[in-house]
Amino acid sequence: MHAPTRVIIDTDPGVDDVLAMLLALAASPEDIEILLISVTYGNVDVQNCLRNVVSMFHVIEQEMQWRKEQGRRVGFQSLEKSKPLVAVGADGPLGDQRRMADYFHGRDGLGGIYDTHQHLTPPETWKSLFAQPPPETDITSTARSEGHVDIDSPSTLFRPCLRPSHLEMLRILEENPTDTISIIAIGPLTNLALAASHAPQTLMRAKSILVMGGAVDVPGNITPLAEFNTYADATAAARLYALTSPHPQSTMPPKPPPSPHPSPPPSLPPYPPPRALGPRRLHLILFPLDITTQHTLRRSAFERATGPLIAAGSPLAEWVDAFLASTFRTMEALQHGHDGGRASLSLHDPLCVWYALTGHRPESQWAVVEGEDLRVETAGQWTRGACVVDRRDRKSAEDGGGVGDGDEDGDGEGEDVPGDAGGWLSPARGNRVRRCVGTPGEAVLAPFMLDTIFR
Repeated sequence: MHAPTRVIIDTDPGVDDVLAMLLALAASPEDIEILLISVTYGNVDVQNCLRNVVSMFHVIEQEMQWRKEQGRRVGFQSLEKSKPLVAVGADGPLGDQRRMADYFHGRDGLGGIYDTHQHLTPPETWKSLFAQPPPETDITSTARSEGHVDIDSPSTLFRPCLRPSHLEMLRILEENPTDTISIIAIGPLTNLALAASHAPQTLMRAKSILVMGGAVDVPGNITPLAEFNTYADATAAARLYALTSPHPQSTMPPKPPPSPHPSPPPSLPPYPPPRALGPRRLHLILFPLDITTQHTLRRSAFERATGPLIAAGSPLAEWVDAFLASTFRTMEALQHGHDGGRASLSLHDPLCVWYALTGHRPESQWAVVEGEDLRVETAGQWTRGACVVDRRDRKSAEDGGGVGDGDEDGDGEGEDVPGDAGGWLSPARGNRVRRCVGTPGEAVLAPFMLDTIFR
């Protein structure tokens, strides 16, 4: 029997982020255990992202109570088994300017749901859960010791964490055996880049890092070349991908020029040399727009699945319908062919969770290419966030295209190939990214997700 996949979810909710988290939380505890939800900025600012996570748990609580009262299957068994931590991370990128996707997700990240559905919104007191607690007093000590008040565990389905999320990630990885924790990264990669800079060997203990990001052979969704998560912090993506390389310095982004901003974002130092890092490298699997875009949820299919539940009074179905209705209207306005019931949402982020749930099954038909030298452009005026791969028909150094006697200077970078700026043809340079190129089926994910969340 396969042990549950133990995961950290790094997220910037966001419409499809919430669907991804709901899919993970509603899945069987035999398949997945969520240890930490790490919140970052991205689709909207980090405080709105945090509010969306808290609101999701608030609605799940209401949904579980409603199902009990209706005599239905309660679901969300993983939350009865263990409460995930929720930690707050970066509020901006390593680069200078924060860019958000509120044009698509709404100013609050969920299509204005806090204005339209206040009855499903948690009280503002949730903010105190993530504030530093007051000093210990006789009253709090007595309450804790006598068991009358559990002041460290609010009556919710999650546990608030006051530690910055990148440090909490590292703590979890450090306290668990190597290759037992996976990270599902479905927002800008700033939190992971901060963790990698702080303790790269610890981050590389992760079994895998599943990244929703990038556009390789298809157009971007925020510029003609770039996907939003990668574009939002291209420097963070480039730094993280570099840890897949035998020689990480060979693909590290250039040091940015001095910022005129009075409070510039952090400038992270280079990684230690390869020998100091040790032989292990990051096991990173990329889920770019190439594979995620065609996995869609149609408005008509969603309404068929949730309409009866909304009529019966399901808080969760009503809440999800509220922000998806806004999303479908946005798709109608932005894209051709999305009128009426044909309006659809690409399930970018849920696809990563789907892989975490089923990718280990031999019969699941996932296809992943190994060791692709895929790099991220960080400095281009029009190409920031673009994924770059070598499409030249050139011999590599391994195929006899190199010159010299190999690693003559001992820097681990290997020999050069004439006319190859950037070391693309050197076997010791470049990234080694795994990329998902096939799934169990484009028409399979949406019904699987709806059934898991709402059954």
